[in-house]
Amino acid sequence: MSASGGTKAIVAALVANLSIAVAKFVAFLFSGSSSMLAESVHSLADSGNQGLLLLGGKKARREATPQHPFGYGRERYIYAFLVSIVLFSVGGMFAVYEGYEKIKHPHEIEAWYWPVGVLVFAIIAEIFSFRTAIRESNQTRGDRSWTEFVRHSKAPELPVVLLEDLGALVGLILALAGVGLALGTGNGVWDGIGTLCIGILLILIAIILAVETKSLLLGESAGIEDVEKIGAAVVDGDTVTRIIHMRTLHLGPEELLVAAKIAVRHDETAAEVADAINAAENRIREAVPIARVIYLEPDIYNADSAATGVNPGRASGPPAAGTTTSKAPGTDPAPGTDPAPGTDPAPGTDPAPGTDPGAGTGPGH
Repeated sequence: MSASGGTKAIVAALVANLSIAVAKFVAFLFSGSSSMLAESVHSLADSGNQGLLLLGGKKARREATPQHPFGYGRERYIYAFLVSIVLFSVGGMFAVYEGYEKIKHPHEIEAWYWPVGVLVFAIIAEIFSFRTAIRESNQTRGDRSWTEFVRHSKAPELPVVLLEDLGALVGLILALAGVGLALGTGNGVWDGIGTLCIGILLILIAIILAVETKSLLLGESAGIEDVEKIGAAVVDGDTVTRIIHMRTLHLGPEELLVAAKIAVRHDETAAEVADAINAAENRIREAVPIARVIYLEPDIYNADSAATGVNPGRASGPPAAGTTTSKAPGTDPAPGTDPAPGTDPAPGTDPAPGTDPGAGTGPGH
């Protein structure tokens, strides 16, 4: 997700929520509707949330420092998590409390045209904000479903705005239904029930946001598509023959760390390996531009180690060509026994008949 697209959606939501909050509060003062009070607090909380998202985006753009060498990209995740807390505490819990009080102590709605008129205006304004968020999200969503987009997006702003706007629209419909039923039946309990439903809705949305942003805070890997692009870019089939293992981590929505152990040919010189690593890093950045921090470690691939799940390239198996295996003093093989594979016989001893002194000293696979 581009930062500009997210900012545009946030600003649109902020303008809509501020205007709606003022209108709802005025309607509450004239009508005494608890649904209108809950909705005005909800809109104020949403406005504060948009302010938090904008602040997080600004802080994330700071340059890296010696104390924070990977930069401040995760500030956007932190402020998105704060949004879920504000939505839960200020929006959801207040609405639940207000709904409970209204059900316990119901009263008739006065000046009904105020809440009804404001709710209609608020629905129109929220549709405008929601439409903007959908349009900006479609630019990066691709062919993913909306559920997949919210769950797997590495940039938190658009999913947060989408869920907030969706919750606001559903909440407005619930408020309108509660007010309408209270007016139609003359029973103010329905206004309280509508308020209670709004609170439960906001709490559910806050929990979803908290779970998703928590995953981003803990650190998520690159998406499957980006991982495949990186894997294809690393291997050149010449010096770099394969990836032994690789890890990716999002340092921020638009910054990716790539760390990999790569297999190189055993007969390459240090200069050739260094050139191959530099070329692989360039290919990775071309394939996935957000891969800004890359660490590649060369090693000799060993099939036995890979089969047993050992990460280091040559943690076990025969040594590479040109290396010798040292023995501790006094560890010569006993008379009449063959030396261990891959070791040199003790001075003055002959290998067993039919054995090759160099057995097991070929290059790693």
